[in-house]
Amino acid sequence: MSQLDKESHIRYIASLDSKRDDYEYWLSEHLRLNGVYWGLTALCVLDAKDTFNRSEIISFVLSCWDTKAGAFAAFPGHDAHVLTTLSGIQILAIYDALEVLSKKPEDSVGSDDMKTQCVAFLQSNQLPDGSFQGDRFGEIDTRFVYAALNALSILGQLTPTVVDPAVQFIQQCYNFDGGFGLSPGAESHAAMSLTCIAALAVVNRLDVLSPDQLEDIAWWLCERQVPEGGLNGRPSKQPDVCYSWWVLSSLAIIGKRDWIDFDKLREFILSSQDPKKGGISDRPGNEVDVFHTCFGVTGLSLMGKDDLIEIDPVYCMPMSVTRTFKKYPYEK
Repeated sequence: MSQLDKESHIRYIASLDSKRDDYEYWLSEHLRLNGVYWGLTALCVLDAKDTFNRSEIISFVLSCWDTKAGAFAAFPGHDAHVLTTLSGIQILAIYDALEVLSKKPEDSVGSDDMKTQCVAFLQSNQLPDGSFQGDRFGEIDTRFVYAALNALSILGQLTPTVVDPAVQFIQQCYNFDGGFGLSPGAESHAAMSLTCIAALAVVNRLDVLSPDQLEDIAWWLCERQVPEGGLNGRPSKQPDVCYSWWVLSSLAIIGKRDWIDFDKLREFILSSQDPKKGGISDRPGNEVDVFHTCFGVTGLSLMGKDDLIEIDPVYCMPMSVTRTFKKYPYEK
C-alpha cells in the first residue's frame, strides 16, 4: 500500500473493546491499560481522539486503581506497576482529566488523595543505586526509570533526590558501541536507548552526554535501518515497525532524525498495514495489533508524513498536551 489507510486504522482500534467473547481479549488482560493508552495515542495522531468515549475511558482507568499499592494496575484486580501507572496518568493527561487524582479513592487506606499515593508509589520503587523496580517483586529495567520519571514529570513532582541518582544510573547503562542496555553491562538495545535518552530529556539532563557520545549514539541508532527500510532493535535482527518509534524518537530528541531514510521507512510501515481490517503489524504479512499500530503511526508522525498530528518524541503523547507540562527543574 502506498497510502496510510487512516479510516481503517481508526475502525480497527475502535473495534478492539468489542471482542470480549474472544479468548485473546482475556489473554491480554495484563496489558489492558497499556493497550488503551496505545490505542488512544494512535487515535490522537490520526486526529480521531473522540472515537473513544472519554467518560468511559476515564472510568476504566479509575477502575484499575490498586488500593493496596496506591497506583494503577493493568486491569481491575491486578497489581499496580510503574508502567501501568504511567499509562493511567498519560490517559488522564490526554483527556485533561488529571484533576480526578486529587480525590481520595473509595476503600482507600489512609487519607491521601490518588496523586499523593501515586507519587509515593513511584518514589518507593526507586532503589539506592538510582534504578527503579517495576513493582514490589523487584524486576529492574531502564523502562521503569523512564516510566517513573515521565509520570512524576506529568504530575509536577520531580525532585533532585529522585532525579540525580536516576541520571547516574542511566549513565552507567551507556555502552561503548553507542547504545544503552536495560541495566549496567547489558547488551545495547534500541528500546532501552530510547528509555534512557528520553528519561534524560524529561529531567533536562541531556548535558551529561558528551558531543562524542551523542555522535556515537546517533550512528548506532541510524545503523538500525536495514535494506528493507525498516528498523531493528539490535544488530542482525529483523526489522520491526515498533522500532520506527524507539529509534526515530531517540534521534529526534538529539536532533538527528534526518539520519534515517524516511521514504524507505515509510514504505516499510505502510507495507505492514492490513488492507482489509486495518491495523499495522510488526512486519509485512503478520497479524496486526494495537501496539504496532500505535508505534507505526507515531513513527510516521515523527517523520512529518501523512498529515498526522504532531507527537512529542520525549513523552509519546500529542505535542498539544505536553506543551502544558512544567519543565524540570521547576520554577519557585
